[in-house]
Amino acid sequence: MITLDDIIGLCPLTAEEVAAIAEHEHADDVSAAALAAYTMHLHKGPQAVQGMICDDIRAALNRDDLDHARELFAALRHYMSEHPEAARGAEP
Repeated sequence: MITLDDIIGLCPLTAEEVAAIAEHEHADDVSAAALAAYTMHLHKGPQAVQGMICDDIRAALNRDDLDHARELFAALRHYMSEHPEAARGAEP
């Protein structure tokens, strides 16, 4: 039987990054992993994923959920270190 870890392993993102997309899209982790894999192959897709994580950080800060905002920020830092093409102004 295929597990969530197997599905996330097929995606170019970590479990934390997939969870941030799931939160942003109000979807389950399996759907978020599929969306992430698809989005990362689109023109400016990496920037779209970066924007989703940033939106989640803003939402957490607006709810005064600093612990969650820190977790999301750590996921964003890791994402940006692994996917520098996601930076604003980066050329694909």
